[in-house]
Amino acid sequence: MTTRSSLEHLNTCAPEVFCAALADIWEHAPWVARGVVGQRPFATVEALHTAMVGVVAGRDEPARIAFYAGHPELAGEDARRGTMTDASIAEQGTLSLARLDAHEAERWSALNRAYRTRFGFPFILCIRRHTRESALQAFEQRLEHDRATELSTTLGEIAAITRLRLDRLVSDVSHEASHGESIPS
Repeated sequence: MTTRSSLEHLNTCAPEVFCAALADIWEHAPWVARGVVGQRPFATVEALHTAMVGVVAGRDEPARIAFYAGHPELAGEDARRGTMTDASIAEQGTLSLARLDAHEAERWSALNRAYRTRFGFPFILCIRRHTRESALQAFEQRLEHDRATELSTTLGEIAAITRLRLDRLVSDVSHEASHGESIPS
């Protein structure tokens, strides 16, 4: 996710280029970009993102759970080993979740175990919108959700994560120009 693309380029490039450019937006799920390539052109980055979220939301529950299961646990073993995707390393790094002391690490591990036991997939949170304290509070609150609420909340969190990732990757020249924003080169 290091090369920034314009929406215009993504709307007109070869399908395989489009899919490759957006593959890392979704955690281990290049099928999401493949699911929207035929819907081009997109009028805005928001429209592109909405279409991609729709691809995930359109999957049946077992497929969504399998997708959710491909995400790393917050402050989990993958974080401590540094074996997550670059985007997840950067996101969890904002709260230094890979460098917790033993007491903090055990608290996160206990919450991760409880959550996975209750719901069957890892706790997913748009960590860039949280402090370490608010993330723990959200973790504890969401453990009280029923399954349907948590499935929906998780998709909302993934949508927030992927929107931030998409905004770092794709510039919407027409949107930025109409709002007087400069376009980074």
